[in-house]
Amino acid sequence: MRGLTVAETPYTAFTSKNNKAVTARLIVRRVKKLNAQADRGQDELFTTYRYHPIFTDSPYTLLQAEEHHRDHAVQEQVNADLIDGPLAHLPSGHFAANAAWLTCAAITHNLLRALGCLASAFHARARGTTLRRHLISVPARLARHGRGHLTLHLPRHWRWGLAWMNTFTTTHDPPPHPA
Repeated sequence: MRGLTVAETPYTAFTSKNNKAVTARLIVRRVKKLNAQADRGQDELFTTYRYHPIFTDSPYTLLQAEEHHRDHAVQEQVNADLIDGPLAHLPSGHFAANAAWLTCAAITHNLLRALGCLASAFHARARGTTLRRHLISVPARLARHGRGHLTLHLPRHWRWGLAWMNTFTTTHDPPPHPA
């Protein structure tokens, strides 16, 4: 990858508690940001590069350890999504309740992932909280017309309207044509 550098140094973490101190390798991955400001001569350290630290005691070489860490990023993202959402209620102290929350969490996560994939390329990679904020908490108005017809009035200049409509049209049959 262009603009990528990886460095390592020995580091001792948790030094405030002598019996908990751990010495291992601190690996830092530096990636050049691809933004307009970086090309205009701004030499600020933190606006030009993104830094990703890794603290590990693995036996891998520098580049192997960094690649191994990146491979786990997807699963870590799933765990973070679940912990920020439905798994925040665990443990409840009751096995059956924990099982129910875990089942609901798995169903919710899979439905949110499917919703994101149907909505747009941006939403396919978005976090669960972003999907809930953009596509589920819709600032819409429901109107009932004669003969029981329901109409959902979405905001006119809603930023996520196209993504929401992509999902809606994909998951619903077209309305029946009058005979």
